[in-house]
Amino acid sequence: MRRLFRFALLCALLLGAPTAVLAGGSAPPTAASGPASFQSARILVEAKGRGPDVVLIPGLASTSAVWARTATALEGRYRVHLVTVRGFGETAPGGNAEGLVGAPTAAEIRRYIEEQGLRRPALIGHSMGGQVALRVAADAGDRIGKVMVVDASPFFPSLISPGSTAADVEPLARIAYQGLMLLGDQALRTQAASMGLELGGAADSLMGGLGWQGGDRRVLAQGLYEVMTTDLRARLPLIEAPVTVVYGWSPDDSSPRSQVDGLFRAGYRSLPRPATFERIEGAEHMVMIDRPRQFQQAVERFLR
Repeated sequence: MRRLFRFALLCALLLGAPTAVLAGGSAPPTAASGPASFQSARILVEAKGRGPDVVLIPGLASTSAVWARTATALEGRYRVHLVTVRGFGETAPGGNAEGLVGAPTAAEIRRYIEEQGLRRPALIGHSMGGQVALRVAADAGDRIGKVMVVDASPFFPSLISPGSTAADVEPLARIAYQGLMLLGDQALRTQAASMGLELGGAADSLMGGLGWQGGDRRVLAQGLYEVMTTDLRARLPLIEAPVTVVYGWSPDDSSPRSQVDGLFRAGYRSLPRPATFERIEGAEHMVMIDRPRQFQQAVERFLR
């Protein structure tokens, strides 16, 4: 519990990386992006390229810009669908200004897949976007071809305190929510003072090196609260698509990243078929930015 409490305080202080971390990125999408026939109060979608469908879902406080390199590498052979959650980055919050964020986002991505006639698309989701991808796959059955989650857990606190429950974390998540709501606008756009992570496990899965693009205060706070309290482990048996889990790893025994193998494997053990696990040495949370070449190789193996 002590480690979870410190985790909540760190969440509330919003350790992150400035937008400059998105080297090679593109500007976030505007309301005009995406297929003209699809309109949503929750998400924006930009589609590019031709071929089998791949849906890219970013994490908390990130827009589709975090997928710029990935999309460029794929769009000559795949039809890439770049999702942005409204309220992250410079996008207006739209329907995310009230209520839940994660579940409605997943529902809108399912609607997009159906209305645009995507045939068994591959889903790739990072962090919170990984949880969204798991929701989509659990609800869509055989309409999803395959799923890659990037440094995402079905229950993030289990990477820090394996025996924790959503009930344990909820009061701490409320502290994080309130702390974020109290921050000034400048603090939402810049990197907080460095505090160092001493939590063990994969604590940086939420805090270390976020592709932080800020956004609407309420959407960010609600998204953070949901990432801390959402437990999808009971829904994993509903996923029919094969799942690949990609995460950062370190051979240095003094790094929390050296201990994540068993933690990630434990989180996904209730899948109906064993997941494929790919660790990428030297990467932390922003795997696709920390080690772009190795990450792209993992994506190519996943899509084969």
